[in-house]
Amino acid sequence: MREDVYARDIVGLRETGRPREAAALETLRETYRAAGRDFDARGGDVASALLRHGAWTSSATHAVLPLLATPEGLHRQLDGGIAAHRARAAGRWDGGLWLPECAYDPALDGPLADAGVRATCVELTDALGLGAPGHLRPYRTPHGTTLLPIDRVLMDLVWSDGAIPAADAYRDSHRRTTFDLLPWANDGSPWDPERARARARSDAAAFVAAARERVRDGGTAVVALDTEFLGHWWLEGPWWLEALLDEAAAQGLELVHADAAAAGATDAPPLPDAARGTTTWGTPRTLWTWSGPQVAPMAWRARELELQVVARGADATPRAWRELLALQSSDWAFLRTRRTAGDYPDRRSDSHAEALDAELHALGSGSPAVRHLAPFLDGDAARSPSACAS
Repeated sequence: MREDVYARDIVGLRETGRPREAAALETLRETYRAAGRDFDARGGDVASALLRHGAWTSSATHAVLPLLATPEGLHRQLDGGIAAHRARAAGRWDGGLWLPECAYDPALDGPLADAGVRATCVELTDALGLGAPGHLRPYRTPHGTTLLPIDRVLMDLVWSDGAIPAADAYRDSHRRTTFDLLPWANDGSPWDPERARARARSDAAAFVAAARERVRDGGTAVVALDTEFLGHWWLEGPWWLEALLDEAAAQGLELVHADAAAAGATDAPPLPDAARGTTTWGTPRTLWTWSGPQVAPMAWRARELELQVVARGADATPRAWRELLALQSSDWAFLRTRRTAGDYPDRRSDSHAEALDAELHALGSGSPAVRHLAPFLDGDAARSPSACAS
């Protein structure tokens, strides 16, 4: 089907006198084909192939953890994500966990440690101030988990309005063809891969120079970017990253994996009092994106249904837990707040809530499976949440 879409748009562009746009799509079609070959060569298991580059996991369905209503619900989210990671990594997990939406609250310290989390990232920009030296050092919770502050000074160079990906040469991710393809650059010209790659190299050099300046007096700047940002929203992101690695070596900038940064932080201090609150990387850096008035009914419904599932105790079925996990995904509230997907987030949230309500009224009446979600729930609804990670 995708091949047909490319073919139709390429022909259409050529017939309407836009050969350069057609040539751009031909290049992009080859990129698509190469990705397909790589996907097939890995047996369709992209996640396992990526594990040698990153060993962190997250919660089961990217729920905003400070918004969960019960310890049981929190354990299910944490254990579900950890179990899924271990299933793909032959049981190996080194304790790194990404907090969904970078949402942290000191109340999570105990549960995170109990789940085996040894390192995670936190967003302290508003608490400490943009550019403050405190962002360049790790902290440690009373329970032993290392907290790595992300550094907005560097991250905003590539992930903010008008940042590097908005440069003229890069592909425009908004202007689309008849069949929803993207052959134009940000300046309106046909996308040129050589021009874009050259820009990626120069931008990588500038970024490394900025990073060197940022840590000139010592410390570690943590740069955390969504995976889909590099390659999906920013097509040239992987080229930029590749050039960045070369530039770091050339300019003498040491790159450190987050696990290594956390492992060397055994004497890290506790969070400063100013940072001991609830923070996210949302806009603003609070829970508002996922619990403000625009999504309050959605948020309260998820909490109410979580209480109902937990109240069933051992009688709660795998189907009930799976629908609850799906309902708790941060995506539904995020998309509704941003108004970028029409009524899609409402329909998805409603469908999971309705399915969960139906299951609670007739436990065991529905299929236990929900599109391969949380396969660790193997039908033994009586076992404790912590056993899910075994």
